[in-house]
Amino acid sequence: MSKSACATPTAGSARPRCAIRRRRSPLVAIRCTDWAPAVRQRARQVLGEALAADPARTLIDLTPLVLRLARREQGGWASDLFEEALTAEDPVLTPWWRPARDARWWRPAREAVSATGEQPDTVLGRLRRSADLPTRRFATRITLAGGLLGVRELARRAAREHDPVTARLWADAALAALAGGEPDDGAIDALLHGHLPMVRAGGVTALRREGRFAEAPDHLTDPSALVRACARWLVKQDGGDPYDHYRALVGDPARVTPYAVTGFAECARRADAPLLRALLDHPAGAVRAAAVAGLRALDTTDIDLLRPLLDDPSAAVAREVSLSLAGVAGRLPAEWLLERIAPDRPAHTRRAAYRVLFARGGVVGLRASTELLTDADPALRRTAARRVQSLWSPDRPPALPVRDPEVGTLLDRCTGLFSEYVMGRMRSRLGIPRAPSDPAG
Repeated sequence: MSKSACATPTAGSARPRCAIRRRRSPLVAIRCTDWAPAVRQRARQVLGEALAADPARTLIDLTPLVLRLARREQGGWASDLFEEALTAEDPVLTPWWRPARDARWWRPAREAVSATGEQPDTVLGRLRRSADLPTRRFATRITLAGGLLGVRELARRAAREHDPVTARLWADAALAALAGGEPDDGAIDALLHGHLPMVRAGGVTALRREGRFAEAPDHLTDPSALVRACARWLVKQDGGDPYDHYRALVGDPARVTPYAVTGFAECARRADAPLLRALLDHPAGAVRAAAVAGLRALDTTDIDLLRPLLDDPSAAVAREVSLSLAGVAGRLPAEWLLERIAPDRPAHTRRAAYRVLFARGGVVGLRASTELLTDADPALRRTAARRVQSLWSPDRPPALPVRDPEVGTLLDRCTGLFSEYVMGRMRSRLGIPRAPSDPAG
């Protein structure tokens, strides 16, 4: 009997016989959720036998599938069975990758080694390191429910975890243990050096409980806005003002960092714009870019000051300048912008200038886009094509002048980006004569 015959819904009598061919087959786990009670009961019996005969292999091989099947109407049985096996008093050990061997006169003795190198290594520990995220989260919840890990180990696991959901589980457990137990500076330090921002933010808030207010300014320049906000809160809890700390950093060219500038802009006022303008000449491109972004956050766009920075050698600065100038693109000379998308300009300057040109819209933006459709830079070609295609919407006419002959000429160069029907609709809405091949619409 073929495997496809076993999988058909009408093969109710044949499926139990197929299910016992391989006890650990994924098909057995799938049939545990079958609509037919006879098939479901037999498959569950086979899966239970497989789990009893070889629990390690069964749990390792089938846990990812069982967790996905748990969303089905009859899928909870297998997940409950696996959870019961993983929470047993005697942990299930993983199979040895290299078994032990006794010493002989020609060779020394060798200890058994697991797949991960841990001795002994449990299946639950292996599932916690699984590349499958639902499996890793499932194993983490079971581990936390057991309550066998100390606060410092919980903090370490939270710090090195890259999956946000799993890291949140470890971090919440560590913070709850810190709140209900003895102080542990090592656990807090581990959280403060976590990979994910939510873990570091938890460590910053835990500093208050331990009275370590003096460390709050060290986290005002964290790359994460969440951590910086927690650090500002902690400084205020100690009676300080984060604005004063930021101002001291921004005013010292030797100590200023990009994230110090960003943090300063988050709590600064418009009157502080001169401090940010002074950083536009800083030797570090990242600091200059942060200063431009800070001025934009304060809603103080100085066109004459930002225009020269569109030619900045730093790509980050040119990008931030283009974002700032996009809102006032209509006040910039079109020819000056078009010069900066020429092929002899640096790639980042061309991208920044084109962003401003497209924000300007109208014929100038379309002219720049059509010019770049045949550019030697593939990234610019793709960007120009996407932006030209974004002009079309079935709910509104294109943002282009009506009955403009130049628009018709430029659209003729974009025929490969639209179907004949869409191009005909665009021309109709713009009052531009249709090409003879365009269908009437």
